[in-house]
Amino acid sequence: MSIEPASPPEADLESRFDLWRGRAGFLLAPLVFLALWFAPLDLPAPAHRLAAILASVAILWVAESIPMPVTALVAAAVCVLAEVAPAKKVFAPFAEQLMFLFIGSFILARAIFLHGLDKRFAYGVMSLSIVGTSPLRILFAYGAVTAFISAWISNTATTAMMFAIGLSLIRFFDSRPGGCPPAYATVLLLMTSFSASIGGLATPIGTPPNAIGLGFIRNQLQVDIPFFDWMLLGVPIVIVLYLFLFAYLAWFGARGTGPIAGGDLLIREQAQSLGPWTAGQRSTVFAFGLTIALWILPGVVALLFGETSPAYKSLRDMLPEAVPAILGAGLLFLLPGNRSGKVLTWDDAAQIDWGVVLLYGGGFALGELSRETGLAAAIGHGLTSWLPEAGPWGLVIAAAVVAVLVSEATSNTAAANIVIPVVIPLAQSAGVDPLEPALAATFAASLGFMLPVSTPCNAIVYGSGRIPLTRMIRYGLLLDLAGIAVVVLLVRTLTPLIR
Repeated sequence: MSIEPASPPEADLESRFDLWRGRAGFLLAPLVFLALWFAPLDLPAPAHRLAAILASVAILWVAESIPMPVTALVAAAVCVLAEVAPAKKVFAPFAEQLMFLFIGSFILARAIFLHGLDKRFAYGVMSLSIVGTSPLRILFAYGAVTAFISAWISNTATTAMMFAIGLSLIRFFDSRPGGCPPAYATVLLLMTSFSASIGGLATPIGTPPNAIGLGFIRNQLQVDIPFFDWMLLGVPIVIVLYLFLFAYLAWFGARGTGPIAGGDLLIREQAQSLGPWTAGQRSTVFAFGLTIALWILPGVVALLFGETSPAYKSLRDMLPEAVPAILGAGLLFLLPGNRSGKVLTWDDAAQIDWGVVLLYGGGFALGELSRETGLAAAIGHGLTSWLPEAGPWGLVIAAAVVAVLVSEATSNTAAANIVIPVVIPLAQSAGVDPLEPALAATFAASLGFMLPVSTPCNAIVYGSGRIPLTRMIRYGLLLDLAGIAVVVLLVRTLTPLIR
């Protein structure tokens, strides 16, 4: 039985919604810009002008009327034209060291993808004898591999790769007597998308909102969270949330499903078809392993000798996250490989997602201008007057809930750029330590699970035709609620470990 991707009945409705959403952005953005530009706001002139620019940018990001990186770049240019700040100050965040963390880690991820290391790892784990033919163990291993890979490379690329493996399993299952139960096919594909989004929370490079949050926290709160320290918080969140995801997907879709006879042989055959290790794969593993070692080295030294030790302070200054990323990426052009004699060519590296890099730079520039012009403080004071006395728990919960809601309507990256700069001054105005609300908003910005438009990961698996929209909404809502609870509880509990 063929299960070529089909267009679900809801696809046309979704396309029309996207079309009208884009048109609404073209209409609303200039109207809101003009309304705020001429409104009698009690703000300094630069902050007043920036308020009009920010509001229109937020609308265009949510509506995706034009590509979001273009919106970010144009907004920075408009800030110069509107005399919010001089060009040197407006464009300075585009040279922020975290920009180079993005570039280096994206190039490393490109090498992993081009040389098939992600597939080799995925098939290697799933072909273990402990996995066997059990649908439950296959579902667990499949999701765990997806989450692990997504901690290091793009969750969209991870989903696309694992989606192909998932479809192969479903096709094989369909060829057996009785076929693949629709419920199991649905949860296997949802596991692809959901676990990829969850896995990205584990490391600063796992998903763009993590680095965006780190940037705002570092520059607005003067709090530096090294790579290893982030993992002390991110990894427990991933583990708890993944175990919850597996438990409820197994309950709803895998109970009573018999063994997938021959499934283990299929996976082993796919693993063997990858052939022996190539020079490019070995070199990529070396470069990536060295990069990870340099990322976590300061944290290990801090654990052994304390954060006040000269060794830790020296390593922290010498090895900010961008430096190992660039060094590791540079090795890919020196080490032997099977692409013109090296691991990567520049043409290969140039295929990274430059749009995310530019979107981060533009969003971070707007956030910095909000702080420097006093607009962020004014927003914080204004929101504080509307909200009841919430305290730390209330603000952490509010930050997570708002970030999830925004991420359902737009991309996770845009949600982080919109919510985090608002949460920080809000907490400061309320007299609450802003680090925990900022971290909660950062993690929660990656939790949009309900709709195909929430993230490219959801869109990829929804296009299979195997996932009814109502089921994605129902399962996604459950995971959103669990995600908010896990993020809030662990951020409140574990943040003291990374101070």
